[in-house]
Parts: sequence; structure tokens; C-alpha cells
Amino acid sequence: MKKTLNFNKGFIPSVVISSVIILFGLVGFFVKGINFGIDFKPGLIEEVRVTSPAASMTYSGPAKVAVNVSRSDIELVVSGTGAENATHTFSFNEYQDMGALASAVSSIEGVTMTAKDASAVTYNSFLNSASTNVLSASPIYVYPAGVTKAEADDVRSALSAVSGVSVKQLGSGDEISFQIRMLDDGDATQDSLQSVVEDTLYSKFGKENVAVVKTDFIGSSFSSSIAKKAALMLLLTVLFIWVYAAIRFHWDFALGSVIALVHDTLVMMTFIIWTQMEFSTTVLAAVLTIIGYSINATVVILDRIRYNLKMMDNVKSFKEILNQSLSDTLVRSILTTVTTLIAVIALFVFTTGTIKDFSLALIVGLLCGMYSSIFISSSFIMACRKNWKPEFGVHHSLKKAQAEAQNDAE
Repeated sequence: MKKTLNFNKGFIPSVVISSVIILFGLVGFFVKGINFGIDFKPGLIEEVRVTSPAASMTYSGPAKVAVNVSRSDIELVVSGTGAENATHTFSFNEYQDMGALASAVSSIEGVTMTAKDASAVTYNSFLNSASTNVLSASPIYVYPAGVTKAEADDVRSALSAVSGVSVKQLGSGDEISFQIRMLDDGDATQDSLQSVVEDTLYSKFGKENVAVVKTDFIGSSFSSSIAKKAALMLLLTVLFIWVYAAIRFHWDFALGSVIALVHDTLVMMTFIIWTQMEFSTTVLAAVLTIIGYSINATVVILDRIRYNLKMMDNVKSFKEILNQSLSDTLVRSILTTVTTLIAVIALFVFTTGTIKDFSLALIVGLLCGMYSSIFISSSFIMACRKNWKPEFGVHHSLKKAQAEAQNDAE
């Protein structure tokens, strides 16, 4: 016979611990605030690297020449009327240094590649991807990864005279870069904000030493619209789940499940606030995913409670039914969470950027969802049914089995 665990002993401690965590998050909200992403906070977000270019590239001619730089090679695509319409790929490992690579690339008609440091190693290079990758008479640059000429404090100091600007270092080693955020006062455009930031950096570090890797901009009206829709979506999700649970189960079951969902959301927000994870639409998707996952885990437990309410005979308190139901579903809850965690942890380890934030939020949410399904929703239901008396009596199938056993005995 499966052992019945006394989960009810953990109800009060779990409520206290959860209350402290949520209170900690509330304090963090006023002390640190939420690190809203560009989706929810109007303005400019620009990712830059400060380093000396490994080479410059220009083109003079009637064709269109697009250049793409990856970690392993440089690819030039020549197209247009009267052009050869060909793709030229130069693998880094085929050339001893940047000087040799530059000579090879310059063999293409009209293309000139000049090595800034002929002896530089060409591996792990990148292009200024936020600007055009089409060659012209104006040079565009190829930069070496993993080399920086500035620290985050240097970039902050350079932009200190610009109001509404914050700087955050991203990545480390080969991936080090700086995220610059500039708020929109309602009248600015992307070009004007970008010009202020870039001109200031150019004057400090030199134009060719600043690589703008990525640029995002969102206006104030659009940002406000997204924030309202996100809040409405979250509210409607919880409301529809409550209606579903109320129809399928009893009102206290439904309210207990919703309390668990709100608890999971608040705990995830506490984590997001204190780690200053950027709250973007990707992280919001993680929160909504956990809401769906958590209600699924909770419904399994509630369904077992409802079954045991009908099938368990000779019980004196609701506590016995609740402990038995939680014990019946414990292994299922653990295995489901662990198998999901394996996939999410793999995402966290092997990805970068917004997907890494998404997976980290999911890890916290999965653990919190399992905990709240067992302790938070159950503790609320237990409080509502403290003076419970059998509502349904013994289920008819159990009555029939008991009657048949009694007849056989006679």
C-alpha cells in the first residue's frame, strides 16, 4: 500500500515562506523597479562593441556587392545588371592572417579590402551588422570578436552628458558588448536618438572603433499599447482559468487554483526584479507558459481530490482525503516537472540572448509551479474545508461493492 504523507504539516510554513518572498518582491519593485525591455519602455536600445577594426572594405563599380561575416568565413555576393552574379566565400582557416585574407578578397573586381593589422588572426570576426552590409565607396569594417577597448564604466562616462541613458554590459569573453538604452520623451525619433548616442561614442572612441551590432526602437504610443494589451492578456488568462476550474470543480477548488497561479506569477516577478532580468515579451511568454503549466499540474491534484471525496470510506476529516490525494499524485508531479526541466535547462545552457532569459524564467516557474500546486492551492482548500463533512457520501460503485461483499459473507 502506498504510504500517505502528511502534507498538511507543511501548509503553514509554505504560506509564510511564500508571503516573505512576495513581500521581498514588493520591496524590490519600489527599490530596484522592473527592468522593462524595449517592448514596454519607449526609446532606443542599441548594442555596441568598442574595438579596433581588423579590416575595412570598399567597392567601386556598377554592381551590388553584399558582404556577410560569420565565425568561420567572409562571404561576398555580387549581383546586378552586367555583374557576374556570383558568391565568393573566403574561409578564415585557409589564410594565415588578415593580410593574406585581404589580398584574396581584393582580387574581386572593384572590391578593396585593407587590413588594419595585417598580422591579426581572422577567426571569430563580425561585421557592423546594424549598418548596411552593401559595399560602397564609404568603408565598412570587419571587427575581431573577443577584443574590447573599453569597459562598461568607460561607455557610461562617455555618455554621462546625455540624459536618460543607461549602459549595461552583455556577455563575456568572445561575446562582450554593451547595451545602451535611451528613453524617448515622446517627441524623439529613432534617427535623432541614435544620432545622439553614436555621435557621442564616436567623439570619445573614434568612429571606426565603435561597432553598432543591433538597434531597436519603439515609440511611446506603441509601447503603451503593448503594455496594456499584455496586462489585459494576463488578466483574461487567469479569469478564463478560474471560470474553467469553477465549472469543473467546486468554487473553493477554482479559487485555490487561481491563488496558486497568482502566487507563481508574483514569485517569478520577484526573481525578475531582483536579478534585473530584462522584462520583454519573451519573458512575458514564459510567465504565460508557466500559468498554463501550473494549472495543468493543479488540475491533476484537484481531480484526484474530487475522486477521493467520492471513493474514500470512513474518513473523519478532509485532511485525510487531501493528504491521500497529494500522495497519489506526488510522483507524477515530480516526474513531469523534472522531464520538462531537462529540456529547459538545455535551452538555458546552450543558448544566449532572449532565449536564455526565457529558459531561466521557465526554470524558476516550473519549480514554483510544482510547489504551489502541492502546497499553496491545497492549503487554501484545506482552510475552506476545515469543518468539512462528507458531501457526497460513499460513491455508488463502492456501495455496490460493499453490498456484494456483505452478501457473499452471509
